[in-house]
Amino acid sequence: MPAAAQHRRPRTSRLARKLAVAGTGVAVLALPLIGATSASAATPTVQTATTLGYSNTLDGWIRASLAVMAEHGIPGSYDGIYRNVIRESSGNPYAINLWDSNAAAGTPSKGLLQVIDPTFNAYHVANTSWDPYDPVANITAACNYAAQRYGSIDNVWGAY
Repeated sequence: MPAAAQHRRPRTSRLARKLAVAGTGVAVLALPLIGATSASAATPTVQTATTLGYSNTLDGWIRASLAVMAEHGIPGSYDGIYRNVIRESSGNPYAINLWDSNAAAGTPSKGLLQVIDPTFNAYHVANTSWDPYDPVANITAACNYAAQRYGSIDNVWGAY
C-alpha cells in the first residue's frame, strides 16, 4: 500500500487516547482509597478501654465498661464491678479456672469476671470484642448476664 493511501489517525484522537489512559490510571490508583474509606465507615470500631479514651488498667477497663453499659441500658456501678472482679480474678484479665465444675465439664471460667464461653456468647454486648479475655468485653458481658439474672452486678456478692 502506498504511503499516501495509509490511514492516519488525527492528532486529537491520539491526545484523547493518552488522556483516557492517564485518567483510567488515576481512577485505578484512587479506587483502593475510596473503597477503604467506605469499608471503614461501615465497620464499627470494637470498643476497648483505649478506643474509648480510658487507660489500659483495671480502673480504665471498669470505666470503659460502664460507658458501654450506659449505652445499652445495663445497670451496674464501679464499686459492684470492682468488688466482683477482685473476688473472681484479683484483677487478672487472663485468669482461668481449670479446677471447678465448669472446667471439669470442658468450659472453664475466663477473664476478669470468670465467665464461661456459653454465657459470654449469650450475653455479649454489641461492638465489644468477641474475645472473653478482653477486659471490657468480659466485664460488659458478665454485667449483662448479672443484670438479667440478679438485676445488677451490684446484687452479686458471691460466685454467680
